[in-house]
Amino acid sequence: MPDDDHPHVAIVRRLKRAGGHLETIVEMIEKGRPCAQIAQQLQAVESAIESAKKALIHDHIGHSLEETLKASGPKGRAVLRDFRLVAKYL
Repeated sequence: MPDDDHPHVAIVRRLKRAGGHLETIVEMIEKGRPCAQIAQQLQAVESAIESAKKALIHDHIGHSLEETLKASGPKGRAVLRDFRLVAKYL
């Protein structure tokens, strides 16, 4: 696994946390907890996974596309900046 500064370390941490929440949700269902509580926890897991996906996509943009677009000069940097702005809405 990469060093602690690498963005993927944070993504792995988020996904492991979501996995722990899923285990808790299964226990809640098995114990017959109210549906509203279960739904709330499922929403939290969905949010965590969505956040991890966005972080992964932004990391990919930053690393994979950045070198190529920067090599094309100021226009490439402008394209990258605009793409990052739009990617916030993924």
